[in-house]
Amino acid sequence: MSEAALFPRIALIGFGLIGGSIARGAKAQGLAGEIVATARSSATRARVRELGIADRVVETNAEAVKDADLVILSIPVGACGPVAEEIAPHLKRGAIVSDVGSVKSAVVRDMAPYLPDNVHFVPAHPVAGTENSGPDSGFAELFANRWCILTPPAGADEAAVEKLAAFWRALGANVETMTPEHHDLVLAVTSHLPHLIAYTIVSTAEELEGVTRSEVLKFSAGGFRDFTRIAASDPTMWRDVFLNNKDAVLEMLGEFQEDLSKLTRAIRRGDGETLFDHFTRTRAIRRGIVDIGQDEAAADFGRRPAPLNKALSN
Repeated sequence: MSEAALFPRIALIGFGLIGGSIARGAKAQGLAGEIVATARSSATRARVRELGIADRVVETNAEAVKDADLVILSIPVGACGPVAEEIAPHLKRGAIVSDVGSVKSAVVRDMAPYLPDNVHFVPAHPVAGTENSGPDSGFAELFANRWCILTPPAGADEAAVEKLAAFWRALGANVETMTPEHHDLVLAVTSHLPHLIAYTIVSTAEELEGVTRSEVLKFSAGGFRDFTRIAASDPTMWRDVFLNNKDAVLEMLGEFQEDLSKLTRAIRRGDGETLFDHFTRTRAIRRGIVDIGQDEAAADFGRRPAPLNKALSN
């Protein structure tokens, strides 16, 4: 085992983009003596074996967590409760049990009742991702300069929380701690509502009678194109997010609808001053995101332009 290893054995339940990126990052940084992985699908387990990312790939969740010092559930939020119940009798005393879900109150509610008192439950949410999924989609640098939010329940062991924080920092993430309830409110506006809007806009474009599907695809300007990237995210994960964070999402959706009504009135009345003021304020948010290093200022979000000869040939 590497001297830098924080955990002799890490168990990963679920091996998509996030689980695969954790495995790749932990291996690259020497954070685990052994990485044991499992996944619900036999095809996924077979692919993980082919990729050689995990040291061992096992058939069941119970087998995966045996003697593991850190257990991370990288599965849809709605599955966390049943999996916690399944693995509870097999957890090692003193193990840290965590997850990567985009909703935290529901995860705490569903998992905590099943976990024994002799393990440390520290839910987490790495705020990072792409529209891709599956074991091939992960990469070790996914969490670099991104945030990982820890939401330990009241009374959680401080040493265990700090050890998990150190793990995420070693993967390149910035770490912050907050309550599950506050996390869900913050993410409702920064992540969940934008996804809901993206799914809606793409669906609306698809259903327009006066515009053909080929025209939607061909003339997708930057704004619509970037909405389609968000709307290509894993449907199971986002179904569970909205069902398990519905109160916060509905609250943010109400705020959004009020703002949308104001803009609708401004457009109808030809109120350019209101529109200009609104767009000026929102532009400042984008500048702030770039200033703190959460995105780059390169044109077209850093995309490389097509070579001129290729562009002309099209």
